Amino acid sequence: MRIGEIAALVGVTPRAVRHYHQSGLLPEPVRRANGYREYGVRDAVLLARIRRLTELGLGLDEVRDVLADDEGRGLVEVLEELAEDLARQEAVIRARRERLAPLLHEARAGRLPADGPLSPELAALLAGLGELPESPMAAKDRELLALLDVVVPEEERVRLMGLMRDTAEHARVVYPLLDALAGAEPDDPRVAEAARVLADCLPDELGVDIPGAGSDGFPDGSLADTFFADLSPAQSAAVRRALRLVRDRREQSR
Repeated sequence: MRIGEIAALVGVTPRAVRHYHQSGLLPEPVRRANGYREYGVRDAVLLARIRRLTELGLGLDEVRDVLADDEGRGLVEVLEELAEDLARQEAVIRARRERLAPLLHEARAGRLPADGPLSPELAALLAGLGELPESPMAAKDRELLALLDVVVPEEERVRLMGLMRDTAEHARVVYPLLDALAGAEPDDPRVAEAARVLADCLPDELGVDIPGAGSDGFPDGSLADTFFADLSPAQSAAVRRALRLVRDRREQSR
C-alpha cells in the first residue's frame, strides 16, 4: 500500500502518517526501487492502534509508552483487540441512535426547542408541556431544567424528570403569580399565595430529591446559587417558602 492508501484505510490523513513517522511512533516501512514507501498489514494495524489511542486523549509520549508495553504480541491478538474495540464503538453508536430517535421525532413534530439536544426524559417533559406561555418565569424554569438535564446523573435525572412530568400541567398556574413578584419585596403579601400554589403543584418527593438539597430541605451550593441569583427577592422567598411547605407536608404524612 502507498501512504495515501494506508491513510484512507485507517481513517487518517497522509500528513498524520508522516507526523507519526517523524515522532517515532510508526517505523518507516521498506521503500520500493522508485523510493515510494510500501506499507503492509502490520503497518496498518499499528497505525490503527495509534489513531485509536490518540482519539482516547493520550498524548504522543503516552501512546509511545503503550505501544512499547505491547511489543511481542502476536498479530492475531492485536487484531482481536481491535475487533473488540470496534464492537464497543458500534454498541455506543447504537445507544446514541436509540437516544436520538425520540428526539428526532419530537424535533420533526416541532415540539423540541432549538437549544437541544436534550435527554429523552427532558424532551418528553417539554413535549408534555406543549407551548409555554410568554412568561419570564417559564423561561427561567426551562433554563433550570436544561441545567439539571446536564449536571444530574442519569438515574437521578430519570426519576427527577418523572416527578416533574407528573406535575407539569399544574405548574402553568404558578408562572403568572411568580412573574407578578418580579419587582416586589419578600414581605409582599402575594408571596404567601404564590408559595402555596407552587407547593400544591410539587410532589412530596421533590422536597428532598432536589440535587444538592441540604438537611433543611433547601438546595445549596452552586446549582441553587445559579437558580436563585436570577430571581427577585420576593420570587426567591416564594420558592423557598414553597419548598418548606413541601418538606413539612412530607414530614406530617410519615
